Amino acid sequence: MEGDPKQKLLITKESSSEEELTLVKRVWEESKLMWVVAAPGIFTRFSTFGINVITQAFVGHIGSRELAAFALVYTVLVRFVNGILLGMATALSTLCGQAFGAKEYGMMGVYLQRSWIVLFLTAFILLPLFIFTRPIFILLGQDESIAEVAGTISLWSIPIMFAFIVSFTCQTFLQSQSKNVIIAFLAAFSIIFHVCLSWLLVIKLNLGLPSAIVATSLAYWIPNIGQLIFVTCGWCHETWKGFSFLAFRELWPVVKLSLSAGAMLCLELWYNTILVLLTGNMKNAEVEIDALSICLNINGWEMMISLGFMAAARERLAYIFTSNKEVADAVGDLSPLLSISILLNSVQPVLSGVAIGAGWQSIVAYVNIGCYYVVGIPVGIVLGKVIDLQVKGIWIGMLFGTFVQTLVLTIITYKTNWDEQVNIARNRVNRWSKMGNSDQETKINTPDD
Repeated sequence: MEGDPKQKLLITKESSSEEELTLVKRVWEESKLMWVVAAPGIFTRFSTFGINVITQAFVGHIGSRELAAFALVYTVLVRFVNGILLGMATALSTLCGQAFGAKEYGMMGVYLQRSWIVLFLTAFILLPLFIFTRPIFILLGQDESIAEVAGTISLWSIPIMFAFIVSFTCQTFLQSQSKNVIIAFLAAFSIIFHVCLSWLLVIKLNLGLPSAIVATSLAYWIPNIGQLIFVTCGWCHETWKGFSFLAFRELWPVVKLSLSAGAMLCLELWYNTILVLLTGNMKNAEVEIDALSICLNINGWEMMISLGFMAAARERLAYIFTSNKEVADAVGDLSPLLSISILLNSVQPVLSGVAIGAGWQSIVAYVNIGCYYVVGIPVGIVLGKVIDLQVKGIWIGMLFGTFVQTLVLTIITYKTNWDEQVNIARNRVNRWSKMGNSDQETKINTPDD
C-alpha cells in the first residue's frame, strides 16, 4: 500500500528546501573564495589604471592642448599598442591557469619566459609607431599643433610600452597562483609614489610635460621590479625553476595562441580608439577630445566608483582633470551615455574573462569584428555625422555594438558544454607538459662530446 500523498508532498518539499539551502551555501562559499582572489586584483587594476588618470589630471592643468595631445597618445597610440600586448599576454593567462589547475607547476615558469620572448619581439616591431607619432596623427587628419605635442609625449612614453610587458605577464603569472597580495601592495606604493612625484615635478618645480611622463614611467616600472624580484628570488619556488632554454622551444603554439588572444582584445580596445579618432575630425576638436578622454578615463573606474556617485558628480568631477569650463560642460553633457557605458561594462568584462579562461580567443575575435566593426561603428558614424549628433551619436553607436557583443557572449556562455571544455584544457596541458618533459630528458641523456 502506498504512503500518504500529503506525507510524500511534505518530504518532497523538505528535500527541495535542503537542495536550495545547499545551493545557497555553495554559492556563498564560492563567493568568499572568489573575493579572496578578486579583491586584491580589483585594487591592483584600480591603482594601475589610476596612474594614467593621475597623469591626465596633472597634464590637464598644464594646458588644454597638452591634455588633448595626451588623450590622443594614450587613448589612440598607447591603447593600440596596449591592445596588442595585453591581448597577447592573455594567452599566458589561459596557459598558466590551466597548468596550475592540472598541477603542472614547473611549466608555468617556462610559459612565462616564452611569453616574454614573444611580447618583447612584438614591442620592438611596434617601436616605430612611437618614433613617427607626429606624421601618423597628421596623416589621420588630426590637428597639426596637437599632433606636434603628441609626438613629444610618445617619445617620452617608450619605456612605458616595455613596462606593460613585464606588468601584464608577471601579474598573470602570480594571479594564476592566487598570489595577489604582493601585487596589490606594490600597486598601492606605486600610485602614492606617482601622486607625490607628479606634484613635485609638474606643480612645484613646474618642469612641464616631459616630467609628467617620466613620473608615469617610474610609477609603472617600480612595481615591475618588485614583481620580478618576487618571482625569480624564491617566493615562487614551485612554479619558477630559473631561466631555461626550454623557453625558446615550441614557441609557435604560444605565438598562435597569443595572436588569437591579441586579436580578441585589440578589436575590443581599439573600439574606443576609433571613437577618439572620429571625434578628432569634428568641429571644436580640442574640447571634444578633452571631454571624451575624461569620460573614457572615468569609465575605466566604473567597477570601483558607484553609479550614484557618478550621476551626482557629473561635470564637477571633470574639474579634477581640467580647469576649462567648456570642457567640463561637455563632460556633463556626455554623462548619461557614460552611465549606460558603466552599466554595460559591469557585465562584458566578466564574459571576456570566461572566454580567456576557456581559450576561446579566436571565437571572440570574430564576435568582436561583427558586433563592433560591422554594427557599432557604422551606426555611430550615421548618428554622429549624418544625423549630426556629433560625439554623442558616435558614442551611442559604440554602446549599441557593446550591447550586441554582450548579448552574443552571454548566449555562447549559456550554451557551452563545460565538461567538454575541461577535457580540452586537460588535453592541452598534458600535451604541452609532455613536450617540456621530453625536451628536458633529451638534454639530460645527451652524452658530452
